Amino acid sequence: MKEPIVKLCGNRSLSDVAKTSSSQASHLGFVFVRRTKRYVRPEYVGRWVKKIRPRQKIVGVFIEPTIEEIEEILHFVPLDVIQLHGNETVSQLLRIKEAFGLPVWKVVHHQSDGIKQMEVFRGVADGYIVDSKVDGVSGGTGVRFDWESVPTYQKESFDQGVPCLIAGGIKPENVTKLLHYRPDGIDLSSGIEIEDGKDIGKIQAIMKEVEQNVASIS
Repeated sequence: MKEPIVKLCGNRSLSDVAKTSSSQASHLGFVFVRRTKRYVRPEYVGRWVKKIRPRQKIVGVFIEPTIEEIEEILHFVPLDVIQLHGNETVSQLLRIKEAFGLPVWKVVHHQSDGIKQMEVFRGVADGYIVDSKVDGVSGGTGVRFDWESVPTYQKESFDQGVPCLIAGGIKPENVTKLLHYRPDGIDLSSGIEIEDGKDIGKIQAIMKEVEQNVASIS
């Protein structure tokens, strides 16, 4: 079994980046959505990344951004992946991909038509994040959905030939249960925090569970 994608998202400080980048995670996420509590200014992120030089890929999280907004972020931050967390359309994804030539991951909220949402973006999205649906909140809620549905999402993403990450309420105490379903990846934010900052102990505990799960299947 190949190593799953592990994205540590919602980094808000140099200290956060120092902790998350010291792990074996594959991706670090930064939220560029102004009305959210994990919003970070791109010029700060640029400084942190330049100082620490993480080996992980950098993911920028947006909600229905304009081309100009993404351009501004890219002026400061060397993004590897653009993650869209809103009600973006297929044409918006295509415009963003054409403008920047970067992979675009689309967030799908777990609900009755979750698979239909993925089908809409077939051949356009370069990956998916399935997250819990909480009214009035875009993400980072710490709320998990019914993980028995994970194989259904995995099958659709496999058919499309792109990865599917699972988000929402993942923490050291329950990650083993999620890994049982063998997702392509996991996306964590609140589950690796204490008092609004990333916690090295929780990060290490998550990564240990991931490594042990891979070893047990290999």
